[in-house]
Amino acid sequence: MPPIDQNSRRRRPTGLIAVDETAAFPGYTLFAPLTGTGEVYLVDLHGRTAHRWNLPYRPGRHARLLGDGTLAYNGVLPGERALFPMWHKYRGGVMLHAAPDGTVLREHRDPLQHHDAHHLDDGRILYTALEALTGSEAAAVRGGVPGSEAADGVVWADTIREVGPDGELLWSWRAAEHLDRASFALHEAYAREHWPLINSVTPLRDGNILASLRSVSAVVVISRRTGEILWRSGPGTVSQQHAPTELDDGRLLVFDNGVFRPGNDVPYSRVVEIDRTTGAVVWEYHDPAREFFFAPFMGSAQRLPNGNTLVTDSPSGRLFEVTEDGYLCWEYVVPYFAGYAENEVRGLFPSQPNAVFRSYRYAASDIPWLEATS
Repeated sequence: MPPIDQNSRRRRPTGLIAVDETAAFPGYTLFAPLTGTGEVYLVDLHGRTAHRWNLPYRPGRHARLLGDGTLAYNGVLPGERALFPMWHKYRGGVMLHAAPDGTVLREHRDPLQHHDAHHLDDGRILYTALEALTGSEAAAVRGGVPGSEAADGVVWADTIREVGPDGELLWSWRAAEHLDRASFALHEAYAREHWPLINSVTPLRDGNILASLRSVSAVVVISRRTGEILWRSGPGTVSQQHAPTELDDGRLLVFDNGVFRPGNDVPYSRVVEIDRTTGAVVWEYHDPAREFFFAPFMGSAQRLPNGNTLVTDSPSGRLFEVTEDGYLCWEYVVPYFAGYAENEVRGLFPSQPNAVFRSYRYAASDIPWLEATS
């Protein structure tokens, strides 16, 4: 080991960086280190670990608390082959509920699940998965780097599935059936191995489905009844975005990564609020030094009950909270560094990151069991 650690992120301060208790939303922040082996942490406003789960699978992205106090966790199904070079980076396959003590209460498996699985309080799970397109169906997908398909010329296309508590398929949707190839073409810099790369899926209050299509820079609303696209963000509104959520007034909060943003030679990330009626960005946060906050992949934002926004700068393991006027009132850097489990992913990401996919803030009243277990 050299006298100076060559991991630049690990050389910097970790844990609690800053807190203004007069402005921050009081509560606990939940996150799962992506390079962990199944650890999920709940930290208080001062960065102290209030609770920890130890689950039997490494994270297949993230964890979230449900209304009944159970933990919804997406893990990586062991022993699966890589469908294409990036597959082990963002695949999942195990969707489970766990008790506060880590006991697995229920589990659903799908080896083709990736990125997001939204667990509902009634036991249903809405999640993204893949299907193989070959021949003329694969060739019909527009855009991307020529010749960059997966093995045997396959283009892996997204599907969305909803299953019940017993695993019964309740609803499904296929990109290959419902997306116009010209309107949803891959960005020219993307490999043609995966289209259109849905990294987030969640139900709206009206029953329709909100989804983020990263590789085509579009946020869409899908009709649950017909499968058609009812709404999409306008061209250039977001770029390679993640984690759109519906706010109480119907607007959408989106983590806009900013990769390949039109008209910008220096990339930066931001969080935006989009008015679905007009398509306009009506609120945004970016760092005062814009280039300082840039997450080229992953990321999320959560609107808190006091109007603040919790932001997950995923690649840097940096979690921070800002007020409506952009005042940063809380900042925490994940202190857990490790390499990715699969050799294929380590080859693509050789450093030992402290990355997390998403984080969530909960009030003490949301976690009634916490005091009893402390």
